[in-house]
Amino acid sequence: MTIVTIGLADIQADLGGTLADIQWVVVAYMITMGAVTQVTGTLSDRLGRRGVYLTGIALFTLASLACGSAPNALVLDFARAVQGIGGAILMSNALPLLSHAYDGQRRNMAIATWTTMSTAAGLIAPLLGGTLVDVLDWRAIFLINLPFGIAAFAIGLRTLPRDAGGGGKIGSLDWGGTALLIAGLALLNFALLRGEQQGWTASSTLIQIAVAVVLLAAFLVVQRRVRNPTLDLRLFTKPAFTGAAFTIFMSRVLTIGGTVYFVQYFQNSLHLSPTASGVLLAPVFTAQMAAGMLGGKMQAWLPSGHVIAIGYACKAVGAAWMALTFGPTTQAWSLVFPLLLWGTGGGIAGAPIFAVAMNVTDSQRSGMVAGTMTSLASIGAGIGTAGLGVLYKAKLAGVVATADLPAGQHDAISAAAAEGDAQRALELAPPEAREGLQRVFEEAFAASASAVLFASAALAVITMGVALVLINKRNLPKPQQEAEPKAQQG
Repeated sequence: MTIVTIGLADIQADLGGTLADIQWVVVAYMITMGAVTQVTGTLSDRLGRRGVYLTGIALFTLASLACGSAPNALVLDFARAVQGIGGAILMSNALPLLSHAYDGQRRNMAIATWTTMSTAAGLIAPLLGGTLVDVLDWRAIFLINLPFGIAAFAIGLRTLPRDAGGGGKIGSLDWGGTALLIAGLALLNFALLRGEQQGWTASSTLIQIAVAVVLLAAFLVVQRRVRNPTLDLRLFTKPAFTGAAFTIFMSRVLTIGGTVYFVQYFQNSLHLSPTASGVLLAPVFTAQMAAGMLGGKMQAWLPSGHVIAIGYACKAVGAAWMALTFGPTTQAWSLVFPLLLWGTGGGIAGAPIFAVAMNVTDSQRSGMVAGTMTSLASIGAGIGTAGLGVLYKAKLAGVVATADLPAGQHDAISAAAAEGDAQRALELAPPEAREGLQRVFEEAFAASASAVLFASAALAVITMGVALVLINKRNLPKPQQEAEPKAQQG
């Protein structure tokens, strides 16, 4: 995903189209991926992981070819939507394949390796994308997937076990529930992704969210009545699974939602360039990547719930530290340590959350479980960005409203500042008032980011408590002796 955002300006320059057309290059992928992840996970439980996973690789690779050769923005947007379906298949089947191949602590470490590699990919992707766009062309950010996709398909065809799930028939699927879920999640993701632009209190956004909630509620009713549900609600009767579901949701609320407003503070209060802001955020991702394997190893010494709680404790301390430190005169270097804590917490907690969800459920439903966890993560990212954004803008508007703004331009300047556009707000003010307003805006952006971080710290503490209560020794399977990978038996 991050590799594509780097090329959006070049895509628009080449293909033309409005800003909204180009934004759909990102939005189309996220909507389809978020909408079908649960379904594709359950599908692999029924039809077999090997075939479904190979189909996902093929679909993603062919869609990448279509993206790279798209003649206009409309074709590119459609190809990205198809690519999102392929990405959903890959995301919802990676964990079940690992769970099938490994047991006990070996499974925990395999999942930790997977989460670490995923973090590394997210860190490298923007750098790789920028290089490809600068040296070659924007089409290269899609076409680079072709050799990797072909190689992955060939390796999977040879190595993936034939007995990984399956045994069901396509006719036994819950088609009614599937349709309700896809429609509900697609509409919810659309509302969350476009809410900022449409306005969170706009009638269009509220109607979209309301219809999505009705569709998802209908889906849950159907799941209680059908023989082969897309999502077995009995999973949530297991405290450890419920704890894992809650903690993965909150991880994205905090990690995605919170980090967005770090950048706002860096650029609008400290006046760091985009490059400098990226460098300052590097400790978050490097710490998260390094701590990923640590979180996996810690499960050999401590109950998974304790490991997850330690991770969220680190996030809480890091968030509170930053909230107390943020100010218009703060030295950027002084933020490195709390940023490291924030990233370390995410890394420690990440792998154990997925491991718990896999370990406490039947392996025949691991696709369903992976789909549930991935869907909750996607929804959490959207809700976190939206919810924390409302708090951020409310605080920002409140601080700016108390400022002594020029008469006759108060509303226009306040509105621009509340939207985070400090440059436009300053341009609206008379020259003699700009220096004073600049200081007001710097204070406002710092105070708003601090408010988000205090809220994030509180949410992290709540999540830590949930992990300790629900994911404890009583609710976890007893440690098993390490087994040789089952893949060797296939």
